[in-house]
Amino acid sequence: MRAVARRARILLDDSTDLVGDFVRGQLAPQGGFQDRSGEADLYYTTFGLEAMLALGLSVPEASMRQYLQGYAGGQDLDLVHVSCLARCWGGLGRAGLRDDHRRQLIARVMQHRSRDGGFSAEPKRARGSVYAAFLAVSSCQDLGQTVPETKAVAATLHGLRLDDGSSANEPGIPIGTTPVTAAAVVLAAAFGRPADPDALGWLLDRHHPGGGFLAHPMAPAPDLLSTATALHALSTAATDLSDIREACIDFVDRLWSSRGCFRGTEDDDVLDCEYCWYGLLALGHLAEPLE
Repeated sequence: MRAVARRARILLDDSTDLVGDFVRGQLAPQGGFQDRSGEADLYYTTFGLEAMLALGLSVPEASMRQYLQGYAGGQDLDLVHVSCLARCWGGLGRAGLRDDHRRQLIARVMQHRSRDGGFSAEPKRARGSVYAAFLAVSSCQDLGQTVPETKAVAATLHGLRLDDGSSANEPGIPIGTTPVTAAAVVLAAAFGRPADPDALGWLLDRHHPGGGFLAHPMAPAPDLLSTATALHALSTAATDLSDIREACIDFVDRLWSSRGCFRGTEDDDVLDCEYCWYGLLALGHLAEPLE
């Protein structure tokens, strides 16, 4: 994703420096990046660091490593934050990550293996979820660890597929969402499996005529998270985006703030590293054919 986000500079052009200034301004004095309240936060640090790397900015590696080392092997973190910690270390090339902490992080991820062979947000659940599988697989990649028994993980994902081609995050949920369906498509590619054409069709149907993607069929308006994840999944499956490219560029442009960031929706006035990153990812996919 980082390589794709780098291409955002093609469409940002002279505004690239504004984005860089915004990202640098989100660095927290105590290390890491700020959340929406201005406090250092591991979750937002993931997106801030990825944005810096995508923009080719100089990363304050010493202070970043010191901040990350404070989480040790992630013993007190949930799966989301273990994944954030792994992604940050991966972004730094794992330089400074102690071997024992790396092993502990991998062990923490594996504690979330569900009894059906997938991964779940809570340890030792009977059934896995798409989001937990995405986090676990991504964490293993960042930590240089091969995910064992990927066929079992793929089987759990198949069990969460709905009749319309979308994916529910967990068993019993009757409606799929764009980010979850996109994650299922990306995981299939990571496992060397072909993309489900019904899933791709469902994602394309979520494109709003005014640009952007809806989070689900009943969503009132498109949002940046759904747009970025849908574009990423469709591009991963080599889907032709030419018919929707200009509308999506216009949508992302409507989310632009002169402060150098993107809003999550047209009604959201709060800016943060997370949506800065999703804006870069979306523009990267939209700029790709223009290189």
